[in-house]
Amino acid sequence: MGKPYSIDLRERVQAEVEGGHSRRGAARRYDVSASFAVKLAARVSRTGSAEPARQGRPPGGGKLAAYLTALLEWVEAEPDITMPELATKLNAEKAVTAHPASLSRALLKAGLSFKKKHCWPRRPRARTCARRVTSGRHTASRSCVRRLTD
Repeated sequence: MGKPYSIDLRERVQAEVEGGHSRRGAARRYDVSASFAVKLAARVSRTGSAEPARQGRPPGGGKLAAYLTALLEWVEAEPDITMPELATKLNAEKAVTAHPASLSRALLKAGLSFKKKHCWPRRPRARTCARRVTSGRHTASRSCVRRLTD
């Protein structure tokens, strides 16, 4: 986003316009666009202030913020639910349509993250770990080995 003009410049342009000069003339004198001077004069007449408006989105969580607790409960109850399944469930139970990527961003913002657990041997790569070099075999993570043997 661009930066707004300084308050000093805004006040000088507005003083020039209030002093009887045209908006375009004030814009030429202070080397700003004519549309800036016109919009500034309209803003001052509407609000009484030359302060710039807030830039960006308004604070808040969007349309999913109201349903975040339900989403977290569903994910807690079924940890391996996919985002498309979650979107379908949200649409069916709450009548809210949301893209799976939007659901993913909302859950990430809430502090939920998904780390893949590799339950298969790693691909052969350059031997960098001394333990693997001496054993000469590929290993899976311990949690996966436990799961496979149970």
